[in-house]
Amino acid sequence: MRAADGTPLRVSLARSLRRQKLRALLLVAPLLLFVLVTFVAPIGDMLLRSVQNGIVPDTLPRTVAALAADPADPPGEAAFQALLTDLSLAEARKLHTQLGSRLNYESPGFSSLIRGTGRSLEDMAEAAVAPVAAQFPPLAEGAAWAAWMDASLATPEARRAAGLAPDARGLREALPRAADAWDAWSAFARGQGDDPAAEDVPPFVVAALLADLQGTGADALSIRGLWSMGQPVLTDPPFGPFDPFAGGTLDLRAAFVAEDEAWGDPATWATIRAYSGRYTAGYYVNAVDLQLTPDGIERRAPDDRIYLLLFARTFVMSLLITGVCILLGYPVAWLLANLPARTANLLMILVLLPFWTSLLVRTSAWKVLLQQQGVVNDILVWLGLVGDQDRLLLINNQLGTVIAMTHILLPFMILPLYSVMKGILPSYLRAAKSLGANDWTAFWRVYFPQTIPGIGAGSILCFILAIGYYITPELVGGTRGVFISNRIAYHISDSLNWGLAAALSTILLAAVLLLYWLYDRFVGIDNVKLGG
Repeated sequence: MRAADGTPLRVSLARSLRRQKLRALLLVAPLLLFVLVTFVAPIGDMLLRSVQNGIVPDTLPRTVAALAADPADPPGEAAFQALLTDLSLAEARKLHTQLGSRLNYESPGFSSLIRGTGRSLEDMAEAAVAPVAAQFPPLAEGAAWAAWMDASLATPEARRAAGLAPDARGLREALPRAADAWDAWSAFARGQGDDPAAEDVPPFVVAALLADLQGTGADALSIRGLWSMGQPVLTDPPFGPFDPFAGGTLDLRAAFVAEDEAWGDPATWATIRAYSGRYTAGYYVNAVDLQLTPDGIERRAPDDRIYLLLFARTFVMSLLITGVCILLGYPVAWLLANLPARTANLLMILVLLPFWTSLLVRTSAWKVLLQQQGVVNDILVWLGLVGDQDRLLLINNQLGTVIAMTHILLPFMILPLYSVMKGILPSYLRAAKSLGANDWTAFWRVYFPQTIPGIGAGSILCFILAIGYYITPELVGGTRGVFISNRIAYHISDSLNWGLAAALSTILLAAVLLLYWLYDRFVGIDNVKLGG
């Protein structure tokens, strides 16, 4: 069978169906893009931030590599030399404070340790290399280093001139730490618009050279050979016999520990080691009142366990607020559904009135009403229900949070209930009564079951909104009425611990989705209705 244009009917129908699907896709594309940008992308970013840990490996790449090769805590000299290079570069780039803040989330005191060490890092490194620098001043000259690092050692003659055996490795391979430190510093200098060859070499680069010599033996590379490689860039000054370790071997570990004893504490290095990966579960561990230790995951001290308490309080109080909204909203919705239209519309305006008032204004009004010298307590004292010295504590506690949030969320319960109740025919109740049912039986057996979809819709709205509130609990909850969302807001705006905030948010989202799944399994999401 063919269409009017001679095309097979099956092909023509398939083509028409594709056009309809494409047209439908184009119509919903703006909405899909909006949802992707404002909903999916932020959630994806939150999930990524909850496991990201790039600050430590990006700021201390050499230290992380040295710790991987040295399982001891505290580690050996190689790790301290790597730490000197990493911290010196981080301090020059003003990145060491971010490192201190990140590690301070896991071990209080790290921020001050990193900041304090960063301030004295150059003096500490200069003191460590001073005996050698005094014997051989060109070690601090950028021109000498530029000549050394750019010299070619491709031929046996070049290696012999540098004091190396004819079959020895090249200079950069013979001095890997020194080459790495020089490359990193020279790149930084060029980034600042400076010529590395015209600048003084920082002490940490010299320390890297000494660490290489200390690791291979002082005779592995002739310092005179290094000097000769700088010709004709440099003028050869007179100097006597040179021994890079005449004043003793380089001991950066002792220098760091002398600066701050925390660098000799195994716990300091265990923390760096635990958070040296680019991705970590540490934020989630902290979010459930645990911590990563060298021995594994352990519970935090009792005084530091706050998040599980806040999660429990958030869900319990949100359920309580939802229940109070049902008890208060159900009669109001029933009244609106059964009054004459003129009166019901007037009362509906009163229900909607709070939506026209700022949330901050409504919450602040409850602070005025509920405080001990507020309106509610004044009325109770005037009525003689309480004494002037026994005024009730109605705010800065859980009661204040329940009262204020119930007032805010009550319209979200009334409106779905009213919408469902408005669709229930009065003839159902009359039929029940005509069959012998009293008012209570007719309500409970006939009317109430038809309103359950409205209760379900209102409950979901109120509960999900309640667990995410943080302004109202912050203003009226005090220390015992705040929710987990308040702690999330604190970590985002004050402590700037976005990783922990993302982990807490992810756990909260997962818990909500779990409750939603349980509701759908045992009640059925199909029974939730916003209308008759």
